[in-house]
Amino acid sequence: MKIHSLASSLLLATLCSACGDSSTSTILSTDSALASKEALGQKLFFDTNLSSPAGQACASCHNPAHGFADPDTQFPTSEGANAGRFDERHTPSIAYALYSPEFHFDDTIGGYVGGLFSDGRAQNLLAQAQSPLLDPLEMANPDPTSVIAKIKASNYADMMLQVYGQDIFSDVATAYTRLADAITAFERTSLFHPFDAKYEHYLAGTATLTTQESYGLQLFNDPSKGNCAACHTSIAVNDTPPLFTNFTYANLGLPINPDIPLPPDLDSMDIKDYGLGGRPDMPSSERGKFKVPTLRNIAKTAPYGHNGVFKDLREVVDFHNTRDVSTGRWELPEVAENLDTRVGNLGLTDAEVEAIVAFLQTLSDG
Repeated sequence: MKIHSLASSLLLATLCSACGDSSTSTILSTDSALASKEALGQKLFFDTNLSSPAGQACASCHNPAHGFADPDTQFPTSEGANAGRFDERHTPSIAYALYSPEFHFDDTIGGYVGGLFSDGRAQNLLAQAQSPLLDPLEMANPDPTSVIAKIKASNYADMMLQVYGQDIFSDVATAYTRLADAITAFERTSLFHPFDAKYEHYLAGTATLTTQESYGLQLFNDPSKGNCAACHTSIAVNDTPPLFTNFTYANLGLPINPDIPLPPDLDSMDIKDYGLGGRPDMPSSERGKFKVPTLRNIAKTAPYGHNGVFKDLREVVDFHNTRDVSTGRWELPEVAENLDTRVGNLGLTDAEVEAIVAFLQTLSDG
C-alpha cells in the first residue's frame, strides 16, 4: 500500500513513535549491542523512503495496529509503491513469524513445513526481509545498490556504521544482507510477539471466556466438530505459548478472486495461483497449497485467504464448514487438485459457527 496522503504519513509516523525511543525499555533488548541492532531495524522497518518511488515502508503492509498486516481493506491484495499496481496475494501478517521453522520437508508428516511467505519461498526471516524491497509489485527498487544508497543518505546512516562497522557501505551485497539482519532483529522483539490476547489471560486464570467463547474453543479443538486445532495448534509447544499454526501447507480449495485489481497494462488475466506447487522446485502434488497462517490477531487482518477472497471471519468459517455441501454458494476451487478433505463438510450449525468466530476474536493481542 503506497502512502499517498499526509494523513497516512502521519499515522505511520505516530506508529513509529509509539515503539520508538520513549518505549525502548519495553521493546528492545537489555543487551546494548543487540538493542542498537533492533533500534536500527526499527528505523528501517518504518522508513518510507526505502521504496521507489518513496512512500512505502515495511510497516505500510505490516502495520502494528492491524496485526502486522495491511491496514487497507479496500482491496483484497496490497498496492505497491507504484500506484495502481497490486500484488497477486494478500499480505500475510509478520507477527509471530520468528517462530516459523526454516522451510523443509518433514518425513514424519510427509509434507513441507515452515519458511516465510504464503508459499514458503523464503527459507527464514533473513531471506524474507530482503525480498519486498526489490519486488516490482511491492517496494519496487531496481537493485540493492539503490537501497543501500538511500540508507547511506538517511538520518540513521550513523546507526548502520555503529552496528556493522565503518566500512559497511563499501560492499553493497554485505550491506544489503546486514539491513535485513537488522530488520530481522527488530522483528524478533516483543512488539511482534507480545502473547497478550484475552486467550493468554484466560490460560493464566486472569480472564474468563464468555459462554459463547468457551463453546467456540471446545468446537475449535473437537476433532468431530471444527477440528481447527488439527492445523491451528491451540496448545503450548516446547514452552512456547499456542501459535495457532503448525506451519504446514494445505489447499483449502479457495475460489479465484475476481476483485484483485489488474495491472494497468492488462485488461484481463487468467492465471491460477498454485502456491507452494507453483514453485519450480516443487512437485505437482503441492499445487494449490498455501502455508497455514497463525490465527493470532486474525480478527484484525481481513481480508482472508491467499487472495483475499473472504471479507470477514464469519465467511471464512462458513467456507470451511460448507465448501463441499453448499451447492452454488461457493465458486469452484482455483486449484481443484490436492484438496484438503479435513474441511468442507463439518456439519456445524449457525450457532456453532458464531461460537468459533467469537473464540477467534479472543486471539487479538492487547
